[in-house]
Amino acid sequence: MEEIDRIINELHLYEKKVLKSLESSKKSLTPEDVVNAQKLDIKSVMSAAGSLASKDIILVIKDVEETLSLSDDGENYAQEGLPERKLLNLLQQEGSVHMKDLGVKSGLNPSDVKIGVGWLVRKKWAKINQGEVTITDNGKEMADNLQEDEKLLSSLLEKGRISLNSLDHDLQQGFKLLKSRKGLIDIDKNTAHTFILTDKGQDILAKGIVIQEEATQLTHQQLKLGEWKSLKYRGYDVKADYPEFNPGKMHPLRRIIEEIRNVFINLGFDESKGPILESAFWNFDCLFQPQDHAAREMQDTFYINNPSHSQLPDENLVSKVAQAHQDGGVAGSEGWGYLWEKEVARQSVLRTHTTSVSARFLAENEPPLKMFSVGKVFRRETITYKHLPEFHQVEGIVAGDEINFRNLLGILKEFYKKLGFEVRFRPAYFPYTYLSTECEIYLPEKESWIELGGAGMFRPEVLEPLGIETPVAAFGLGIERLAMIRLGIKDIRMLYKSDIGWLRKLPITQGVDIED
Repeated sequence: MEEIDRIINELHLYEKKVLKSLESSKKSLTPEDVVNAQKLDIKSVMSAAGSLASKDIILVIKDVEETLSLSDDGENYAQEGLPERKLLNLLQQEGSVHMKDLGVKSGLNPSDVKIGVGWLVRKKWAKINQGEVTITDNGKEMADNLQEDEKLLSSLLEKGRISLNSLDHDLQQGFKLLKSRKGLIDIDKNTAHTFILTDKGQDILAKGIVIQEEATQLTHQQLKLGEWKSLKYRGYDVKADYPEFNPGKMHPLRRIIEEIRNVFINLGFDESKGPILESAFWNFDCLFQPQDHAAREMQDTFYINNPSHSQLPDENLVSKVAQAHQDGGVAGSEGWGYLWEKEVARQSVLRTHTTSVSARFLAENEPPLKMFSVGKVFRRETITYKHLPEFHQVEGIVAGDEINFRNLLGILKEFYKKLGFEVRFRPAYFPYTYLSTECEIYLPEKESWIELGGAGMFRPEVLEPLGIETPVAAFGLGIERLAMIRLGIKDIRMLYKSDIGWLRKLPITQGVDIED
């Protein structure tokens, strides 16, 4: 009984009044009964009933009644007949009529003709062959009989309003047909509630509840005169679950991007940005990627029709890049050994990597420097659980007289360490770097390594045309794959779905904190 006493002590005044109504009636009650008996408004009664139901003190039975009535269009069809019925009457007389003659011969406007023909075919009253609409055997059979939807229209026209639950099987089929035609019938929902005591509610009433005013706040006068001592206070369960709270928060992908930005800023890097719509010159040619490279094919790169060509930089830089491709230029290599074409370099593309930002930055700034950029890149990928045609990449370069490959590995190791990962490196090939490496991070739960990005030292054929005389270390890392690991998801598409349930379950912060 201590539990019952506690529950009674914690009941709100309105909850007690609802229970008192049920006690006096000795039966189930409607909200309107409680309103009349206790002089409460309906909103207060429903709120109190919901609270009592959540405590298993009463049951709230909800009965929804749907009633049907005709709209203006529905009433018009009920009086004059459905378009397909008018067309069927015409076909019954003539057997077949060409589509172009249906409107004139039936007196229907073009919109109703289109609707009518569609339903003639759907109901199998007619068939169409090379524009000729011909009545079917089923149509002949239905010529003198109303179908279920027509019967329901007639009944609604006669009665005005009909309960959906009262329809027999045939009229239920008619309702399904009419419901699929927008704007013919109106559906009104009337919800009725009934309150019924549970066993717990009966135990509470057997124990007895007293209706008396409760203090919800104290005045200065009550405190001063000591009146607060004689007031009745409602009890509160301090162990009760608090309501679920869904605060606004940053999208997890954006949060990880900002975390990566902070890592590089704290490592002393400057941030740079570049255009998404890029010329093939900055995206490929300036990076010593040959014009016949597979990555330049239409199936790998998005080419833009408007504008189809982009402006090239100054002629001196263009000439040096062309020479590097053709014979190595001043870099001392053999180049790619083909005739470089300016028109190919002018093609407009959606950038396939953010390395184009690094190239532009090197053309505009002198070493020593440390730069990174974060942005979207685009590739003609088939959408799967691990590939998207649009994703994010973080790109960076470090340039200076003393920079070498070991410095690059150290920077990458420090970056991944700040994100909480163990990293290792393995040899790789990229057209614009040498030495080159791919970065792999270790996943303890899978006891395996996964590749997350590439890095290397820019080749002389990249640097010489830009006028850079110091070594430059470069890296490019995919962000979505990193986000999948951090968030524990196996489908990359989750990062772009509007799944509010999944987003709400994610913690406000994710992963390790970044040290300043």
